[in-house]
Amino acid sequence: MGLADIAAGIEVTDSQRDRGVAAVDDTDDSLAERLAPFADRLPCSPADAATIVDAYASGRAVDDCGHVADVPPVTAAKTLHLLGEQVSPVGPTGRDVVADWLDGRLSRSDAMALAGVGERTFALAAYVESTDRLPEARDAVEGALETEEADPLGEARSDVGELL
Repeated sequence: MGLADIAAGIEVTDSQRDRGVAAVDDTDDSLAERLAPFADRLPCSPADAATIVDAYASGRAVDDCGHVADVPPVTAAKTLHLLGEQVSPVGPTGRDVVADWLDGRLSRSDAMALAGVGERTFALAAYVESTDRLPEARDAVEGALETEEADPLGEARSDVGELL
């Protein structure tokens, strides 16, 4: 059996999202102005949301973003979630446990014990799992949340020239 026989009948049924060229935020409106249409769906004011986004994009932790914007850290986490960031305080297994609780398959106390978290963390995880993101708002902050990814181990790796 050859490769052609193995691949016979295989077809692509899904396509990747074309992200195009890296986005640059060159709008004339400030971030707060671009978030203003979503003011009724954000847990804080557009100005506070813009401050949270700026702090998060600069590398601050989610709770620090809340302190910078003078809002509770959970409000910062909710805002970032609505804007499309992954801020779930639990891992994949914890997310499954929260989903089971939301579906009524587990009691709250059992779900909290299985997830290994307290009341506040569980409440935030439940919010993240049960609240849809705002794709239009994500588009409004496009460019502001995209940071240049640095290789955390870059300095520890050898360059090809060093091997010769």
